[in-house]
Amino acid sequence: MPATEWLHATLGETQPLADGICQLSLLPDTPYPPYASGSHLLVRVGGQADGPTNAYSLLGGSARNDVRIAVQRAEASRGGSHWLHTLRPGDRLCISTPANLFPLEPNASGHMFIAGGIGITPFIAHLAALDATGQRARLHYAYRSASKAAFVAELSGYADTQCYDAGRGQRMDIRALLQGVDAHTHVYACGPQRLLDDVELHGADLRAAGRLHIEQFSPPAHLATDDSFTIQLARSGQRLTVAAGESILDAVRRQSTAKVESLCREGYCGTCETRLLSGQAAHRDQYLSDQEKQAQDRIMLCVSRAACSQLVLDL
Repeated sequence: MPATEWLHATLGETQPLADGICQLSLLPDTPYPPYASGSHLLVRVGGQADGPTNAYSLLGGSARNDVRIAVQRAEASRGGSHWLHTLRPGDRLCISTPANLFPLEPNASGHMFIAGGIGITPFIAHLAALDATGQRARLHYAYRSASKAAFVAELSGYADTQCYDAGRGQRMDIRALLQGVDAHTHVYACGPQRLLDDVELHGADLRAAGRLHIEQFSPPAHLATDDSFTIQLARSGQRLTVAAGESILDAVRRQSTAKVESLCREGYCGTCETRLLSGQAAHRDQYLSDQEKQAQDRIMLCVSRAACSQLVLDL
């Protein structure tokens, strides 16, 4: 995967979509590269060139002059969503060129989309892309209440859409939905971890057949309970402590000048793959095969940890 490229952009306008959710229209200083539905960009939190990054799905087609994202203000965030909600038209941002970890399967004869809350965002572009070519998808969209549901009016234009309002006692039955999937349909899911866990549980056969696709950008919940350990950067000899609740990626960026590219921060894309020179890794990514994990010669810094007291990395 190519290294991330960064562009400067100006905030054009903001539009409220639901309680705590706003749409931002970004105007890059230079023409934005073309992209397909399912793509996302990274935003540097605080606008600083070396600041942390948050990922956001791209809402519109690349024929538009602006770049649109939807941002949900989250209490348990790294500060990015709160900062973006404070911006005003004319403010400056640093954004990445697009990347796509959640594309439509081109050979699928059918598509089922499962969305929870702000997880609806990647499907806005997917639905438009399919509609433009005369194709259809079945969308199942769950949200806490009508006041917190974004894009409901826009989605009403698609016939095969089912909404589930938890405030009215409506519940999406993941198991029943996945049991009804035919052999030629691909399933795509994005939303809170509980929803994705249910999809993984009841969609194991789909996953094995390569017909289940998941978009996930929230920090891994399991990190909070992990013990601390030490890593050594082989090129500099520097030793760093990875704290409980901290990823190797964040520890490297916080305590050293070593450069590591990253995108998804969830172990799906492989961007932060690093050679493991010594030690045993506890692999938690979805990128390496079982055989590659057993080889213990590489590691995804965003999610994997140590199964020993120290790892030596080729950094």
